[in-house]
Amino acid sequence: MTARTSDIEKAAGALRAGGLVAFPTETVYGLGANAEDPAAVSRIFQVKGRPPSHPLIVHIGGAEHLDDWVKDVPATARLLAERFWPGPLTLVLRRGRRVPLEATGGLETVAVRVPDHPVALALLAAFGGGVTAPSANRFGQVSPTRAHHVRAELGDAVDFVLDGGPCEVGVESTIVDATGELPSILRPGGVTREELEAVLGGPLAVDSTSRVRVPGQHPSHYAPRARVVLVEPEKVVTEAEIAQELGHQVGVFLPTSFAYAPVKAHAVVAVPASMAAYARGLYGYLRELDQQGCDLIIASVPAEEGLGLAIANRLRRAAGPRPAD
Repeated sequence: MTARTSDIEKAAGALRAGGLVAFPTETVYGLGANAEDPAAVSRIFQVKGRPPSHPLIVHIGGAEHLDDWVKDVPATARLLAERFWPGPLTLVLRRGRRVPLEATGGLETVAVRVPDHPVALALLAAFGGGVTAPSANRFGQVSPTRAHHVRAELGDAVDFVLDGGPCEVGVESTIVDATGELPSILRPGGVTREELEAVLGGPLAVDSTSRVRVPGQHPSHYAPRARVVLVEPEKVVTEAEIAQELGHQVGVFLPTSFAYAPVKAHAVVAVPASMAAYARGLYGYLRELDQQGCDLIIASVPAEEGLGLAIANRLRRAAGPRPAD
C-alpha cells in the first residue's frame, strides 16, 4: 500500500465534506463520493460528463455490510459474495433505503461490491460508510489504471487523489444481476464466467441487453481518442499497412501468433499471451497509442474465454459508434 495513513484520513475527510476522491481498486481507479450524499453523487456525473441515467457502483468495506445497503438478498448472491469478496465482482440487488436514487440512475436496483485493494479498504474503513464510484475518467473514455491518469484527465475537478500504484486486474469488475431466480452476467470483468459457473454449479448467461441498466453498456465506452477497428487476427498486419498507406497514423495491437511479422505502422503494441497480463495492460496500451499520435488502432479480439471475454467486451465497446457517428 503506497498511500500514507495521513492521506487516507484526508481523503475520508474530503468524502465527509461532500468532496470527490479518486482512489485505487484492483480493477481501475474510481471517482468516489459519499454514497448517501445526493449532491456529492450528482457532482460525479457533472465531473465525468456522465448521463444521470447511468447507474454507479456503491463500494462497501465488507460482505457483512451488504444488508445495510440492499434488501431481499437471494442465497445465490450471498454465496457469490462469500466466494469473491473482496474482489472484482459487482452484484446488482434491490436498493436499500440508504442508497439515493441519484446513485442508481433512478432505478430500484443498486450495484454493490467490495474492492480488493488495501488503499480502497483502508479508505472505506476510515470513512465508515459506502462510497459511490465509477471509473475516474471522462464518460466513455479509457479507464485509468494509475493515479497520474486521473490527474491528467480530471485535474482540479477531483478534491483528492489517493495513489495506490498500478491496478492489478486492469479491467472493471464483472457485474452480475442477482435480482432474479437465475443470475446473469451484465458486464464481463475481472471474475471470469468460468469461475462464477464453478461456484454456482451451472451455466451462466451473458446478457448485455438486459433491462437492468449498469455501467459500461453505452455503445461507445472505454474508448481512446483514436478510432478502434477490429479485424480477424490474420488480417491485423495487412489492414494496418493498408491504413498506414492511406495516410493514417496507425497503431497496431499485434497478436502473439504474429509477433514475428514486421509491420509498417506508426506504433506497435505486442499483445501478451497471458490474458491476465493483457487485461492488466489494456487501458495503458490504448493510452500509449493516443499519446504517440495514432488516429487509428487496428486490433483483434481474443478468444472469449476466461479474461479474454472481458478484454473482447472492452475492445468492442472501444470500437463502438462515437456520438458523431
